[in-house]
Formats: sequence, structure tokens, C-alpha cells
Amino acid sequence: MATFVLVHGAWHGGWCWSRVAARLRAGGHTVWTPTLTGVGERVHLAHAGIDLETHIADVLSVIGAEELDGIVLCGHSYGGMVITGVADRATERVRSLVYLDAFVPEDGQSLLSLQPAERQARMRASAAKGDGWRIAPITAAHFNVREAADRDWVDRRCVAQPLQTFAQPLRSTGAWKTVGCLTYIIAADYPNSPFGLFAARAEADPRWRCRSVACGHDVMVDEPARLAELLVEAAA
Repeated sequence: MATFVLVHGAWHGGWCWSRVAARLRAGGHTVWTPTLTGVGERVHLAHAGIDLETHIADVLSVIGAEELDGIVLCGHSYGGMVITGVADRATERVRSLVYLDAFVPEDGQSLLSLQPAERQARMRASAAKGDGWRIAPITAAHFNVREAADRDWVDRRCVAQPLQTFAQPLRSTGAWKTVGCLTYIIAADYPNSPFGLFAARAEADPRWRCRSVACGHDVMVDEPARLAELLVEAAA
């Protein structure tokens, strides 16, 4: 049986993994779905000083406090920034890395720096309207979430994201690339996705295993059964 640590993307929280986690636990696996500081049920802790390092520390603290080892570490979207930093600093604890329609940054890159200029400008404009640091959530419709009830659920639960989590560059030695199994999962039905570039790079690198799921960006919402299967595959 495997141990999974599932890291959500921007604006979300650990809640978004509930369907996937239930399926994995039913199969006898151990699953952790930490919520990053300032979002989800931890929104009351939100402040302008929260940055990428805060979120990397959140996940490292779970791994350390729970004495987790041999983990399958999965990051969705912005969560790819987080798991890269985590795996770089706790490489010996990570068995497999899974990037789920996620950013795959190099040292010195931030989420903003990986975006086109017009998207950077939109995010900074959103923060300017949100007390100078709160970036409003992107809608579930934009993410192409399939069911109306699920779109309502996602929009209801998502909250603003602190600007510095997007603006702070990653500090990385590259040690994360030595993890034994690297998997990239692309959401095939997310139009105008920024993630095709990362999927293409992974496809061209023999160290990576690549998979595609026919759904929108929130794969854990639209296709939890298929995603659970792919996570178990990554653990093998």
C-alpha cells in the first residue's frame, strides 16, 4: 500500500481531493491532503506575507510531523510549484512525483514568470483590487469543470490567493529531478491551457511517464476514479 500526499492548486484547498482520497483509502492506501496556509479552511490565516516558501514549509511540516516516507507526492496546477520545492528538500522521502496539469518550474522561476505578459498583468491588476495582495479566483467555468453542480461547489469553496505565492521565485538545487518516478498528467479538455508546454517537455524526456485525461483542469473533480488509477500506477 502506498502513501499519497496530494497538494491542491491556487484558490482551492484540501477539500478538492475528497473524491480521489476516498477512492484511494478504499483501496487501503494512506492519503494526506494538506490545505496550504491562507486558503480553504485556513483562509482565516491569510495575509500579504504568505508566499511560495510558506506553502513549501506547510507540506514539509506534514511530512516531518507525520514521519512520512516513500510518498507519492502529487501537485495540481500551482501545486506543481510547491511539490518541486518540497521534493528538492526532502528527496529521500519521495518515491514518486506526479504533476497534475501543473507548472514544472526551474530554479529562479515563479508562477508569474511562467505566464505570458498579459496574464501576469491581469493577476497583478486583480491583486491591486484585492487590498494590494489578494488575487481573485478563476471561475470553475473557465477551468471547464464539467457538471453545473460541481462548478457551483468549486466556485463556492475557492478563495483569494496571496500574490506572493505567485510572485516569489522557487529556490531549487535540481535534486527533485532524481526522484525515481516522474509523471505528468495533462487535462486534455482545458482550452488555452498553459500546461501543454510542460507536458511536451515531459513527453520528450525518457525519465518521465506521461498520461492524458479527457476533462477540464480540475481533474480531481471531473475524473476522480481515473485519477486515482493513475496515482496508483505512479506508486507502482
